[in-house]
Amino acid sequence: WGQATRASHLPEFTDLVKATSAAVVTISTTQKVHAGLPELPEGMEMPEFPEGSPFGELFKYFFNQEGEPEYRDAQSLGSGFIISDDGYVLTNYHVVKDADEIIVRLSDRRELRGEVIGLDQRSDIALLKIDAMDLPVVEIGESASLQVGEWVLAIGSPFGFDHSATAGIVSAKGRSLPSENYVPFIQTDVAINPGNSGGPLFNLDGEVVGINSQIYTRSGGSIGLSFSIPVALVLDVTEQLKASGKVSRGRLGVGIQDVDKDLAKSFGLETPVGALVSHVEDGGPAAKAGLRVGDIIVEFDGKGVESSADLPHLVGLTKPGRKVNVGVIRDGRRKDLKVTVGELDGDQGTQVASAGSPAAPANRLGLVVAPLDDAVKSRWQIDAGVVLEAVQPGSPAAAAKLQEGDVLTLLAGKAVGSVAEFNRIVAALPAGKMVPARIVRGGRAGFVAIQVP
Repeated sequence: WGQATRASHLPEFTDLVKATSAAVVTISTTQKVHAGLPELPEGMEMPEFPEGSPFGELFKYFFNQEGEPEYRDAQSLGSGFIISDDGYVLTNYHVVKDADEIIVRLSDRRELRGEVIGLDQRSDIALLKIDAMDLPVVEIGESASLQVGEWVLAIGSPFGFDHSATAGIVSAKGRSLPSENYVPFIQTDVAINPGNSGGPLFNLDGEVVGINSQIYTRSGGSIGLSFSIPVALVLDVTEQLKASGKVSRGRLGVGIQDVDKDLAKSFGLETPVGALVSHVEDGGPAAKAGLRVGDIIVEFDGKGVESSADLPHLVGLTKPGRKVNVGVIRDGRRKDLKVTVGELDGDQGTQVASAGSPAAPANRLGLVVAPLDDAVKSRWQIDAGVVLEAVQPGSPAAAAKLQEGDVLTLLAGKAVGSVAEFNRIVAALPAGKMVPARIVRGGRAGFVAIQVP
């Protein structure tokens, strides 16, 4: 009786599949790709060679008789779903990227040409339009109300097997992936495979709560780590694509990192929380609002920031030009700042290099530092700092994973403007305390915690 009791509590998906699958489509694309043979440079024609010339045979080998490069049609498959009865279809950007032809195959086997209305690479969303009316459509749900452990269902065309249904549970929410940290992915253990991309993720009420986008795999197939774009983000992107064909995102103009237990201790926090500001862009929205390097952002526009991964999602979804409250921890106290959010117009990066000459012997932290010359400061936009010339093995600096070539700009909350300032700060550090240090390495700024001996 135990198995029967457990089975009675499992969800029944048959009615859900019947009610929703008609609005799910298969998307096939064709793209002309080079057949592997080199193409003549633009403006160059096939030269004329004497009869039997080896050079002529060489050209004929790489090109056809007319001197034109050879191409072949590359085809790929994905999934999608209909969101309006007049033919708007959603799928992934990577499904239709660079496609010369898009064919949308409906559940009744009709095949219609898809027109791209708008693409957004950052969120991996594409909006298509097909010429048809009175189409079945999906119901849109609320991804914010999803709970970890909740049952979900995916329908799509894995490996071309149309309208395949797979089920699982929500494994986690708000996941950031290395490929894109502006999307708070829904992680599930639903069996998603190549061809499922762009298909819908349903809750048990038959409502779309996400678009299946990526999988983590070592084999090429599903291993139970699937990621879907939450429908709240999808709707925002879709409306913008309909209106203007592009998407605007908020930008704060800071570099951030996570707060681990050592950094939390060094900043006087009881528990690790928030996003630690490691860089503030000159003239950016954060700088104009008074945010500083070393601030720990714990709230953005009324929403808590538990970790650094939370902040890009919140900022990206904020309309540029809005004024929002940003709560920070500064010098151990809460401070609220008003920030007018900017617009993200591409990747914002900062690069830093270091140079210098040997200075004093290693100090109590196990560091040998050298001055930063004016040319390097100007080139890499560093106001002040010292270069780490050497890190003694087994020292507190080595334990904090500092490296030769790092540029140290802040130590224990104090700006390091010269070697002399650095030495004074180090000499005054309280014994046994954990202190934060801001370093720039490989073009990126970040904080580490150093245990003073």
